[in-house]
Amino acid sequence: MPEAGLSFTAIDFETANGFRGSPCSVGLVRVRGGQVVEEASWLMRPPEGHDFFDPRNVRIHGIEPDMVAGAPRFGELFPEIGAFIGEDLLVAHNAAFDMGVIRSALEVSELAGPAYDYTCTVVHSRRTYQLPSHSLPFAAEAAGVPLLNHHDATEDARACAGIMIDIARRSGAQTMPEFFLRDGRPPSRLPAYVPGQHPLSKATRDALARGTGTAAAAGTGWQGWPSEGDNPPPNPLADPAHPLFGQTVVFTGDLGMSRQSAKDRAAEVGARTASNVTRATSVLVVGDGFEPGDLRSGRLTGKARRVLDLHERGQRIEVLSEAEFLQTLGGIWPKASQ
Repeated sequence: MPEAGLSFTAIDFETANGFRGSPCSVGLVRVRGGQVVEEASWLMRPPEGHDFFDPRNVRIHGIEPDMVAGAPRFGELFPEIGAFIGEDLLVAHNAAFDMGVIRSALEVSELAGPAYDYTCTVVHSRRTYQLPSHSLPFAAEAAGVPLLNHHDATEDARACAGIMIDIARRSGAQTMPEFFLRDGRPPSRLPAYVPGQHPLSKATRDALARGTGTAAAAGTGWQGWPSEGDNPPPNPLADPAHPLFGQTVVFTGDLGMSRQSAKDRAAEVGARTASNVTRATSVLVVGDGFEPGDLRSGRLTGKARRVLDLHERGQRIEVLSEAEFLQTLGGIWPKASQ
C-alpha cells in the first residue's frame, strides 16, 4: 500500500442489471499525496449471459445497450483495470457493492483476480458528518466536492476520492495507514479469486439460481406493502463490517418486495427492524421511487418527515432509497419491481 501522503485509487461501477456481475461502466481515480493525479474510465459489455440491460438500471445511469455494443467485455478489460489499480488501496462509496462487482464479474467470466485492500466512504461518512443521508451527493457536499453528474462512474469515483481526502484530513492523518490507526479499524480485504479453486460468492450463486440478468427474470409491475409484518431478530452471525449490521431499520412507502421480505433480508445482515420511527431508529428505507434529493424537495412520507424533524434535534438517522438498500444486500432487484 503506497504511503506517500494520502494515496489510493477510488473506484465506481455501474451495472446493467440487478446482478453485481453485470458491469457496464467503471471509473477510476488515482490519488497521490492527497491530490487527484490520474483518471481512467471504460464502457464495457457485461459478461456474456449477464448482459441484459434492465430498464431500472438504465433509468439510474443512462447507459443504453447500444452504447456498449462495440465495447470489450469486462473480462477483456480487466487486465487494464487491474493494471491501473496496481497494489493500491481501493476506496468506494458503498464499497461492498463495488468489490462485489469485481468478484462476481470475475466469477462469471471465469477469470482469476488478485486480492484487494479496500475501505468504504459510506462507513467513514457516517462517523464524520451529521447528514440525513450518506448517499454520495450528500457526502460529497459535506466534503466540499462538486458532483454534477451523479451515476457517471468517473464523476462518482472523483467525488468518492474527494470525500476520502476530506475525511482523512479531518482526522489529522497524513497517510492512509495513519488514518486507519486513528480510525481504530483496518481496511477490509477482498480475497483473491481463482476459478475452480475458490467457491462462487453468495451473490453469484443467488443470481445464477434466480436467472438474474435476463428479460424474463426482470418481471413487471410493483408490489405494494400488504402489511407491516413481523420484526425478526437480527442474525448474530452476520458480518459486523456490513453497513446495516447493528442498525435499527424502519421501512416506509412501497418497494418492489413485501415489507416482511425487506425486514427478513435486513435482519439476515445483522440489522434490527422496527415498525415505527423512534429515537432508536438509525436507518429509514424510503420507497415510492424516492431519491435522496427528495429530502430537499419535500416529496416525503410522514415517517421521512419525522426523520428530518428528529435529525434537526440532533438524532443521527440515515435515509436510504430502495436502490441504495438493495445495493447493500447484493444489488438484486425483486422480480416484480419494474
